Amino acid sequence: MPLDHSLVGLTGEPRERAWTSTDALLYAVGVGAGLDDPLQELEFTTENSEGLTQQVLPTFAVLISQARPARRLGDFDPALLVHAEQSFELHRPLPVAGAVRTASTVTGIYDKGSGALIHVENVAVDAATGEPLVTARSGTFIRGEGGFGGERGGSEPWERPDRPADHQVVLPTRPEQALLYRLSGDRNPLHADPKFAARGGFARPILHGLCTYGFTGRALLHALCGSDPARFLSMAGRFTQPVYPGQTLVVSIWLADGAGGAGAGSSHRALFQAATQDGPVVIDRGVLQFRAD
Repeated sequence: MPLDHSLVGLTGEPRERAWTSTDALLYAVGVGAGLDDPLQELEFTTENSEGLTQQVLPTFAVLISQARPARRLGDFDPALLVHAEQSFELHRPLPVAGAVRTASTVTGIYDKGSGALIHVENVAVDAATGEPLVTARSGTFIRGEGGFGGERGGSEPWERPDRPADHQVVLPTRPEQALLYRLSGDRNPLHADPKFAARGGFARPILHGLCTYGFTGRALLHALCGSDPARFLSMAGRFTQPVYPGQTLVVSIWLADGAGGAGAGSSHRALFQAATQDGPVVIDRGVLQFRAD
């Protein structure tokens, strides 16, 4: 069947997901924590280092808030589906271990001509208290499913500043990065199986978009938040090109709205892009909201 447009506005049954300290540690290593120097980022990669308390990388929020929509989106080749956009808002820092109950709502299906863009919002609450923890929004692009005459949809204005970046962070990835990251739950064969990747038009398996997103979130956390997850409020970006495991990422960050110069506790905004070291931008239209020291 084609895409199920009647899904728009429907909320699926809430899904409960629990995680442990080990899950948070595995995720951190999967998005490169400690890769350059195993003695750095120990608060995210270990639970028993003297003088340190384990913390959770903010982008782990996207994983724990995943849930299924009310019904299947439709019948299409999953090799033609790619992650197009991702944003999330943290209502409070993530605990090292816990459980959430997440409800997923399809908020729009848009006709992009060559394909369809599906927007989904997931709201995750603490399973024990019902308090909001994460609101995540994503966009999925399905090639070949456009042309149905629907609205194209819009986007928030974003313009790269006409000046050098205020921060630039270089992050290598490992050739086996996707094999490690998939252990956090995303077993899509696009990231491991060369035959499946070829069906999607790729020369070899690509890195998970959310792995690239996690690398980028680490760069933002350390460059602007003093490595303190409590200062990391929200993050948004659009995936524009694939990354192959082993490529090096360069994250360029521009402070906006006078960020870095106001009083403690105030909220600031930064723009960012992530690119491979040899040129193409892979995450565009990036926006971070963070709290001053």
